Amino acid sequence: MVIELEGTINPGTAQFVTRGLKQAETSKHALVIIRLDTPGGLDPSMRSIVKAILNAPLPVVVYVAPRGARAASAGVMITIAAHVAAMAPQTNIGAAHPVSAGGKEISKTMSEKVVNDMVAYARSIAKERGRNEDWVEKAIRESVSITGDVAVKNKVVDLMARDLDDLLSLLDGREILLANSKVKLGTEGLKLIYFTPGWRDRVLRTISDPNIAYILMMIGLAGLYFELAHPGAILPGVIGAISLILAFFAFETLPVNYAGLLLIALAIIFFIAEIKVSSYGLLSVAGLISLILGSVMLFENIRVSLKLIMPTTVLIGGFFIGIAFLAFRAYRRQPKGGIEGLLGEIGVVEERIDPVGLIFAHGERWKATSAEVAEEGEKVRIIGSRGLELVVKKEK
Repeated sequence: MVIELEGTINPGTAQFVTRGLKQAETSKHALVIIRLDTPGGLDPSMRSIVKAILNAPLPVVVYVAPRGARAASAGVMITIAAHVAAMAPQTNIGAAHPVSAGGKEISKTMSEKVVNDMVAYARSIAKERGRNEDWVEKAIRESVSITGDVAVKNKVVDLMARDLDDLLSLLDGREILLANSKVKLGTEGLKLIYFTPGWRDRVLRTISDPNIAYILMMIGLAGLYFELAHPGAILPGVIGAISLILAFFAFETLPVNYAGLLLIALAIIFFIAEIKVSSYGLLSVAGLISLILGSVMLFENIRVSLKLIMPTTVLIGGFFIGIAFLAFRAYRRQPKGGIEGLLGEIGVVEERIDPVGLIFAHGERWKATSAEVAEEGEKVRIIGSRGLELVVKKEK
């Protein structure tokens, strides 16, 4: 079985690879080849793939290919975890120093702890597979990177192969040590069967990026908020509901911090409360602060890029405040229809009021009562109502 692992390592790709390994075991494949080309990715996802490879009951070969491919960052750990590690010409491996999900260096206070943990993890894997532990440590601490031929010379990987056919030829007769046994590969004449991603894998690969999951959640909240503030708009509510469902689907595979999620929900409550309470903008400010803090804390171990958080929170926060302002203005506006819309308006007496008569106001005839007599043609001001009867007074 050939599993093609391209792009960033994220929960979607991790699920794809682990499911492929299970399928290979169930179908009793002789060998699994993971064709790798990655710039790196998320630590939890990388560890899931490495764990699946280390515990696989059948031989797993990681092949960095095609020409021009790389195994950087998390790809280094996946490569050295394989029973056999191979590379194509014009490929490279290395640069495994940990960075945040946004691409920035980890803060100095956390750097040493994270790097030491990664070094210990990588050295233990390299030792298990008989690979160059010292080089792996340098790749993590110093971000060194080497080409395929140098990697073979330094015992970082086992061999170089031009393509998959060449790789199968080189693997033939090679002995592999599995968890509880030793097997001898007979790869001559093996048929290549590709494990292809389904629509679920494609969707999950895309939305399991924490930045995309965050954007989907914010679009969802904005859409539903607009629909609640202006019932009947329909389209914002539909888009919001779909976006939220996709975001929650991504959250199933991402390490969500529920404190961050609650802070974002609290921000929405603050924005809604701004409509009902005269806080002179304090609730809106509290909502923005809660939205920013919740965005920063949303995921465990990984971070949404600050370059994405700041414009998104400003845009979404401004949207919420704008909608709240419009709703507040509509809530405070004097009614224009019905009896409530007549209060304060001027009408003309059509039938003498003593104390009950008829007036003409807003293009309609109304029964009216007054404490003073008003003759036909006189103007009166509407000051109240009793059921469907207006209370008026003579306009001076």
